[in-house]
Amino acid sequence: MFLWGTATASYQIEGAVADDGRGLSIWDTFAHEPGKVKDGHTGDMACDHYHRWSEDVMLMAALGVNSYRFSISWPRILPAGRGEVNQAGLDFYDRLVDGLCAQGIVPAATLFHWDLPQALEDEGGWLARDTASRLADYAGVVAARLADRVPIWITLNEPFVHMVFGYALGTHAPGRMLFLDALPVAHHQLLGHGLAAQALRAHGAERVLVTNNLTPVRPASSSADDLRAADAYDILHNRLFNDPVLLGRYPDLSAFGVDAMPAVRDGDLAVIAQPLDGLGVNYYNPTRIRAPGEPTGLPFDDAGITGYPTTAFGWPVVPDGLRELLTGLKARYGDALPPVYVTENGCSQPDTPGPDGVIDDQDRIAFLDAHIQAVGAAMSEGVDVRGYYVWSLLDNFEWAEGYTQRFGLVHVDFPTQTRTPKASYHWFKNRITSSSTP
Repeated sequence: MFLWGTATASYQIEGAVADDGRGLSIWDTFAHEPGKVKDGHTGDMACDHYHRWSEDVMLMAALGVNSYRFSISWPRILPAGRGEVNQAGLDFYDRLVDGLCAQGIVPAATLFHWDLPQALEDEGGWLARDTASRLADYAGVVAARLADRVPIWITLNEPFVHMVFGYALGTHAPGRMLFLDALPVAHHQLLGHGLAAQALRAHGAERVLVTNNLTPVRPASSSADDLRAADAYDILHNRLFNDPVLLGRYPDLSAFGVDAMPAVRDGDLAVIAQPLDGLGVNYYNPTRIRAPGEPTGLPFDDAGITGYPTTAFGWPVVPDGLRELLTGLKARYGDALPPVYVTENGCSQPDTPGPDGVIDDQDRIAFLDAHIQAVGAAMSEGVDVRGYYVWSLLDNFEWAEGYTQRFGLVHVDFPTQTRTPKASYHWFKNRITSSSTP
């Protein structure tokens, strides 16, 4: 059965940040620091999904999806990141999972979607090797409660983005600016993935995935310098997080002046390279790269992609990039590539309600239609794609952009929490009921 779904993340939709024993996450801390998030927005309320989850499940049921990808809030389960379990937090996800199952919607749970408990960040966060073990402990706790009904588990969401924005550039929580000294964050997240995969399987998890944010990398020209720069960016964005889990080794990092991946110990790569039941792929756009014009400390510059329409975020809309990405994965990894799930794909649009209250988001419909066709094209070229999840079910807290970017199939009026399905919601419903595959 091909999985048609929608996706969300805990801090972006749940709200209820101080309810029922939840601990602080790094995003609670970061969002309350002046100047970190646009317009001073926080996820304190978000979509109030913690209290409105049943309404949201019914929206999914009416949409006709057969799967829902959500993330579990680590600090809601282990407020200190370790030790005492908050049973009220587990109870919430118990209710959510039961509600999904009652509607025939397959739950797909992500363990870590960037909301690390602040207590663990205070101990070093992902710069500390011990955090990998804490992820495994947390995985065991939630799987012991939910694995009998949750068949799909995703250990990490976009470890590249969390490393770069959270630890290298400081534009996301926890706000560290370590540049290339953030590389241990990559290894410790991947080690956490491997250890968490072991813990999940020990508790009966049926399918274990990791989700990477991937981009096809295009050189700005055919010059040797631009080709080398594009290869370096491909290593950092894509291969640094795919090669260890699929091939059991790190790519050559010499373009970055790094002789060997830091923080690696004997046996780590064997743990990281646990057999996967699927690879989650989040795709938004390709990246065009050129050689650096001036010394920046990096072996590449972003050349930007022109000649395509853009989303409200300014991201280029290049649907064929998804086909290019999926077929490129098959060409690069061959038999080592497990089944692929497109775990996020979507776009932000202004989405202003008309005088009649209708949100006629035709640009999103065109985006989704073209990208679903791209998935179908990749499948016809032999890529084993098992699912497609729209980002996102609801307009939500879009990290450092606050509530200024709307990705949802469902419009949320944040002051009143009123949910209004957009035109794209109705289009997607028709699309997935008219065909069982892309």
